[in-house]
Amino acid sequence: MSITPRTRLFVAADLADGLSIMLDPPQAHYVKSVLRLAVGDIVALFNGRDGEWLARIAEFGKGWCAVTLFAQSRPQQAEPDLWLVFAPIKRARIDYLAEKATELGVSALYPVYTQRTIVDRVNLDRLRAHAVEAAEQTNRLSVPELREAEPLDRLLANWPAKRRLLLCDESGASPPIGEVLPGSPPGLWAVLTGPEGGFTEAELDGLKKLPFVCAVGLGPRLLRAETAALAALAAFQALAGDWRAPRQH
Repeated sequence: MSITPRTRLFVAADLADGLSIMLDPPQAHYVKSVLRLAVGDIVALFNGRDGEWLARIAEFGKGWCAVTLFAQSRPQQAEPDLWLVFAPIKRARIDYLAEKATELGVSALYPVYTQRTIVDRVNLDRLRAHAVEAAEQTNRLSVPELREAEPLDRLLANWPAKRRLLLCDESGASPPIGEVLPGSPPGLWAVLTGPEGGFTEAELDGLKKLPFVCAVGLGPRLLRAETAALAALAAFQALAGDWRAPRQH
């Protein structure tokens, strides 16, 4: 008989049969006061390394909760290595972007400063919290890596040779993404989207001259920055990514 856990939680600790671990205070509060779970209830834990494990709540204390692992429900599996490189946008919209990009399966969130980027600071801790919550809710076994923001030219100067960069070109001069991706070569990819004001003409020209860049259009409408990023990720996953594989249970 299968066991259905009451919730899934991301933890930093190693996971193995018989281990007892302490949940973080916010997680302990969530389990006890929000979900109103009790000693003996089952939760699922994952850490991005050891698969997913079932754990039984063993004890509550003031601000803490101890759980004991007793069975691995899923082994760790290889996941697609797809980056999202994006110009930072305003707070509520960048939070939404981090959440939905996690749901769409990105392995890294990489903010970059372009010439028209308005936002000059990225709160990585807050973005990570949104990514963790999205991973917990969507059955992922990992949480995307959050990279420090850096200027676009510095990113391109150190770009890994084996990773191709899908440039979302809002100018209308590039072929549609639906025509390009079905015939694209397999391997490592990243999706690049610009700021709310778009890339400058000089940035687009420079990007298109790079051998690892593949420029595509996202249809007849001018999309907002976060919409463009999520549309490109969804199209990539459908045409060249892991949406062609069945759902893992």
